[in-house]
Amino acid sequence: MPRNENAAPLALAETLREGVSGAPASGRALFLCARAEMLETLPDAHDWQCVQNLKPLARELEQQGHAVSSDIETLDGERFALTVLLPPRQRDEARAWLARAVQCTHPDGVVVAAMPNTGGARSGERDLQQLTGTVHHVSRRKCRVFWSDLTQAHIDPERLSEWCALDALRPILDGRFLSRPGLFAWDRIDAASALLAAHLPASIHGRVADLGAGYGFLSVMLLERAKEIEALDLYEADARALEPARRNIERAVRDSAHAAQVDVHWRDVTQGLPAEYDFIVSNPPFHQGRADRPELGQAFIRTAASALRPRGALWLVANRHLPYEATLAHEFETVRTHAEQGGFKVIEAVRGRRGARG
Repeated sequence: MPRNENAAPLALAETLREGVSGAPASGRALFLCARAEMLETLPDAHDWQCVQNLKPLARELEQQGHAVSSDIETLDGERFALTVLLPPRQRDEARAWLARAVQCTHPDGVVVAAMPNTGGARSGERDLQQLTGTVHHVSRRKCRVFWSDLTQAHIDPERLSEWCALDALRPILDGRFLSRPGLFAWDRIDAASALLAAHLPASIHGRVADLGAGYGFLSVMLLERAKEIEALDLYEADARALEPARRNIERAVRDSAHAAQVDVHWRDVTQGLPAEYDFIVSNPPFHQGRADRPELGQAFIRTAASALRPRGALWLVANRHLPYEATLAHEFETVRTHAEQGGFKVIEAVRGRRGARG
């Protein structure tokens, strides 16, 4: 993980170690958008309840022995004396997390957040002040750590309720799909997925997987085009995408009277898949934060090769500059580029009869 991706968690940890006025030194505490690298530097004074919707990060927390939920709704209304948060960059999603942090905190508790200076820190601090009427901050590691002591707060209940709903599911693209702020290309069809969808053959059949499915656009396009799909599994690492993907794909099955069995899975596909497939499609992630991470796409390719049946095919779209060819050549018997447009490439890779190289 690039060093700057660790900056906000470490700045938050350093601030908590120094002590935040009004924050309890021990007891139950809530960590929203939790990150293992923060907790591993803190003493074991708090009993942390973590919420993390990204599967790889949730797995790291579980490996440390922390209680982890993918969804704040599972906390059953519990309120905490200390709530800490690493808000995401997308503004509506960040405001929703800040509002939930305030909502989950005792009236005499403290809410602490940290954001990179280049990732919306000033806006995040202003937003917390709008919610609570009071905020303090320190700057470190090119980040801003800011907090509100709710004993001094004047919470705006109308704004609190409005912001809690900012990342709720909403219709996009003239109501054709449901999505929510913060997902990849959440309110549009990204150019890479559109290019791949335009080149997917109607001959795709049997058991099929969509790796990194997002809100389900590619899977819906598959069902509309390929009528001989028997089963379609959508894999997505972001738990916030599961409900819109499930509803979008179920509506596509219903509207088209398609016979395919569909399932949506919260999974980090770089850890492998639990089933074998005839075809796999993917627009894999290639960045984390603002840094290119070609190894993510390379891991998707290796996972697809391992999960495909002999003569099974991967249909992949990628940024043209990304170094995937060596991985594809190593894992597959034949590799063919079907299209290059707008900086993207559509690739078909076919597994050998007995493995990668036949």
